[in-house]
Amino acid sequence: MPIIVVEVMPKAEILDPQGKAVAGALVRLGKSEFTSVRIGKRFELTVEGPITDELLAEAREIANDLLANTVIEDVIYVGEARSADDTQGA
Repeated sequence: MPIIVVEVMPKAEILDPQGKAVAGALVRLGKSEFTSVRIGKRFELTVEGPITDELLAEAREIANDLLANTVIEDVIYVGEARSADDTQGA
């Protein structure tokens, strides 16, 4: 079944304590080339039938009204999930 992905991230001006903790852990592990980490959320909405422009618009509305706290978060992506083959090496 097709899946619509919604990705939500904290707004740039909002502190991200989880991201800061992971960034500190990376430094302790000797991975200092990664200078910053931001942690967000990913939602997968499974649908029946094809994903249409109207369905994506409805998913965007749901993302802004329900999935994201728009005071502190931005919806950065709403779209069809890529296959596992497309995400390898990304």
